Amino acid sequence: MSISTSLLFIASLLVIKSVKCHQGRLFRISGSLTGVRQSTEINVKDFGARGDAISDDTKAFSEAWKVACASPVPLTMLVPEGKTYRLKPIIFSGPCKSSVTVAIKGMIQASERISDWNGLDRKLWLLFDKVDGLTVLGGGSIDGSGQVWWKLSCKVDSNQPCKGAPTATTFRSCNRLNVSNLKFRNSQQMHVTFTKCAGVRIAGLTISAPDESPNTDGIHVSGSTDVKISDSVIRTGDDCISIVSGSRFITASNIVCSPGHGISIGSLGANGSEAIVSDVLVDKARLEGTTNGVRIKTWQGGRGYARNIIFRNIIMDNVKNPIIIDQNYCDSTKPCGEQKSAVAVSGVTFQNIKGTSATAVAMDLDCSNSVPCQGITLNDINLVTKSGVAAKSFCRNVNLSKYGTVLPSTCTS
Repeated sequence: MSISTSLLFIASLLVIKSVKCHQGRLFRISGSLTGVRQSTEINVKDFGARGDAISDDTKAFSEAWKVACASPVPLTMLVPEGKTYRLKPIIFSGPCKSSVTVAIKGMIQASERISDWNGLDRKLWLLFDKVDGLTVLGGGSIDGSGQVWWKLSCKVDSNQPCKGAPTATTFRSCNRLNVSNLKFRNSQQMHVTFTKCAGVRIAGLTISAPDESPNTDGIHVSGSTDVKISDSVIRTGDDCISIVSGSRFITASNIVCSPGHGISIGSLGANGSEAIVSDVLVDKARLEGTTNGVRIKTWQGGRGYARNIIFRNIIMDNVKNPIIIDQNYCDSTKPCGEQKSAVAVSGVTFQNIKGTSATAVAMDLDCSNSVPCQGITLNDINLVTKSGVAAKSFCRNVNLSKYGTVLPSTCTS
């Protein structure tokens, strides 16, 4: 055995089955030697987490994260099954010295006291910030305890002021990120967001909230590149997947969406802002009873573009607006007046989309007077109303091409 190999072996023995001390607390790291890499694990219970659904386990999670992030060898932070860990807002900050895996096998539940956000960013609950090479998985659950927030939403109670609520889980500036095999439910607002991330792989998520829950988007992608979402079931009160400005090379495949507001690009260009989204593919999806199907929505007065977007191989079941481009989007109690500028929409393909519409108009392509939609392609579309009666389509200010069978075939304006 060489000297270097001997030193590596001795170092591994110091890590495997060793006892460490952190801020006066003893905890155990276990693992096994695999080649030159260590696979080690720490357990949040060894840092004082009780998991009794009552105690505040925030400090224990924070201390466990510090150890995991500071480890020079890849480390797994375990959240054991069969337990419910109550957490206040918490930031898992990077950069870390090595890759970290967070194995959530039990349940993480948000504090139900809104006062726990006093003096903190109201938009965040669980935040992973600047952590590269992060993996989050485990088959467990993340519960946002959203019920206490929903009743205070102005969309539920018009007497309430319109204030934001936390996103349950936010990944910000994380590269080479993997998130898989997790359940998200009852988020305060959005369930899981990816902002300013690159090289993201998302698979096997189950996301659920009541259909009347306000602004509870399932997966929200913002300012991110090279993101792949697959094999997920999303049942929420807002967009199942929403993709907004700064996002490029985004793929979503094998998605079930029901209920919810569909799969959306946007909204884009609010308050005259510039928005850029490109190279998006939505492939193999089933939408059931949603208020929209596949949608691009932009505000008047915005700038930028949404282009090179493909929606294909999609089944609609009793969807209110199966195919929709809305360059006159207005989510406001006051009318939105017509403006001269708009986010340009071009190079959009709808291919092999079939099923039933809950409304008479199955395709609604409502584009801007000043910046019409360009290069919109319909290829093999077959949409009828739920009763079987022929559906209609509405088109305005759109450059349209059709291939194969396209039903509804006529375009009123």
